[in-house]
Amino acid sequence: QVQLVESEGGLLQAGDSLRLSCAASGRSFSNYFMGWFRQAPGKEREFVASIRWAGGSTSYADSMKGRFTISRDTANNTVYLIISTLKPEDTAIYYCAARHFLQTSYAYWGQGTQVTVSS
Repeated sequence: QVQLVESEGGLLQAGDSLRLSCAASGRSFSNYFMGWFRQAPGKEREFVASIRWAGGSTSYADSMKGRFTISRDTANNTVYLIISTLKPEDTAIYYCAARHFLQTSYAYWGQGTQVTVSS
């Protein structure tokens, strides 16, 4: 049974940095892309970044380039998302997800973690 468990986000100040982690278990992810998504209040869920488990190649949404960094620790089956210089508009629920490299949609999702940024 695949499980993706995000770390707690929390309440932060604008300008802070945050590292979210996603502990992945239940299968080998060597043929998977791991992604981060977010959903702000009243908005649709949007793609933030992804990383291929094997090799570590990354992809970012255009609007996320620069302040967001995705990485993974294969030894500990963990994926990270670092957000630097947080802004109030980063307030959202952040989700970790996984998709097989042959699929176009993400099949596995974490429960999400709330990140709130105050100005």
